[in-house]
Amino acid sequence: MPSVLTLIAAAPGGLADEALAAAREGLREINATPDAVDWLAPGQAFDLRFEGADPAVAERALRSRFAGSAFDLAAQPAQNRRKKLLVADMESTIITRELLNELAAMTGLGPRIIPITERSMRGEIDFAQSLRERVALLKGLSASLLDRVADLIEPTPGARALVQTMRAHGAYTALVSGGFDRFTRLAAELVGMDEDRANHLVIEGGTLAGRVTEPILDPAAKKSSLLEIADARGIGAGEAAAVGDGANDIPMLLAAGLGVAFRGKPAVAAAAKFRLDHADLTGLLYLQGYHANEFRE
Repeated sequence: MPSVLTLIAAAPGGLADEALAAAREGLREINATPDAVDWLAPGQAFDLRFEGADPAVAERALRSRFAGSAFDLAAQPAQNRRKKLLVADMESTIITRELLNELAAMTGLGPRIIPITERSMRGEIDFAQSLRERVALLKGLSASLLDRVADLIEPTPGARALVQTMRAHGAYTALVSGGFDRFTRLAAELVGMDEDRANHLVIEGGTLAGRVTEPILDPAAKKSSLLEIADARGIGAGEAAAVGDGANDIPMLLAAGLGVAFRGKPAVAAAAKFRLDHADLTGLLYLQGYHANEFRE
């Protein structure tokens, strides 16, 4: 079965013919046979088809060859690359910020809340319990602060192109977050996603009650959401792409056919089959074989 190696630079002009030659040579060194090249974006991303080696073996060999280079790469079967579903994390993935941290910083609670967030995202503590602890510290704050935080929402470079391009080609898109639905609705609208799921902050008398509605949307619920949405669309999890950066995304990434750690924390990058450390979110489109002239905004 033919396979494909995808190499992606962070910006146009980052890839030259020398990188293609090195990729071909690296494949030959593991007794694979490189075939046709397809430049997905001139000077930025290409697909190189090959046969005769397992994609995982090829990827390890090429990562070693390109160690220290500012390239993202992946090897996978050439068939069925374009996915029919995208499930994405919100904070530090589809949008640039961690919004609970921003709220904490506004209120002087940053030193108490931000370290808990960081430990949770690294997978050092239980996500649901860490969320309860952080939200409890917000008790009594004015709910109007949420509007100030909402004003900070901005899409990550490539986010809208990723969502709109996949939708233009028939995919369904969902934002599934361990954050708060007050923000996921806005972020989903900003990039044009079909639906959003998140936790709900309880507000009483115009102030934050210091708790979220149970059950908490935790790592297991993220995975369940992907499987549920895929089933509702009549597709398998292998036809889904998922992207996230934190440890709470790992089950979701492992369930998807194309599970991508985006600027992932070390545990996430190690667990995910695919990762993007340099390119923006359009890297997920290149991994599916899209050409830059197919991108939509």
